[in-house]
Amino acid sequence: MRRGTVNRVLTGITGLLLLVVGGSVLAVGLGASVPSWWPYTGSHDVLLTRAECTRWRDAGWWWPAVLGGLAVLVLLALWWLTALLRRRRQGEITVDTGDGDAARLRTRALESALAAEAGRQDGVAHAEVLLTRGRRGAPAVRAGLRLDPDAAPATALTDFTTGALAHARTSAGLPALPAEVRLSGVRHRPERVS
Repeated sequence: MRRGTVNRVLTGITGLLLLVVGGSVLAVGLGASVPSWWPYTGSHDVLLTRAECTRWRDAGWWWPAVLGGLAVLVLLALWWLTALLRRRRQGEITVDTGDGDAARLRTRALESALAAEAGRQDGVAHAEVLLTRGRRGAPAVRAGLRLDPDAAPATALTDFTTGALAHARTSAGLPALPAEVRLSGVRHRPERVS
């Protein structure tokens, strides 16, 4: 659940940085005034001067190092893009209706029903549920349960697996529904004892 947030933040920071740099270069190219410390001040400035391009020409390591570094950056960017685009969430579950047809169940509907039932349990203050792809494309559950201060974790976990999770498995007609459940406590003020 945190992995998506980190990806969004990194993507946003990278996009903002590229937008600022690209916008400033465009502004200089269009003739806007820039601060005196800015490296490119005129519309006819070049990124690399002839002297900068030929400065490392005699060093045999320079151009392979530059090209290798750029290749690594491109490969890392492509790896990151494929990791972002790869869907870890299950889109739909096919449910056998028993009459030879099959119905499609959207996983968001099952997630919200599972989270609502888990949130109604005794001792559970809040529940978050995400259905992901498990082994061989079968759905799996990642759940986060925030427990009340006086709740017993073992009881809450047992109630979740025998209640909400079992109901979701039988209603979707799944032979198995593996789950990873993370339990955390709700923060509360300490009680004063007199």
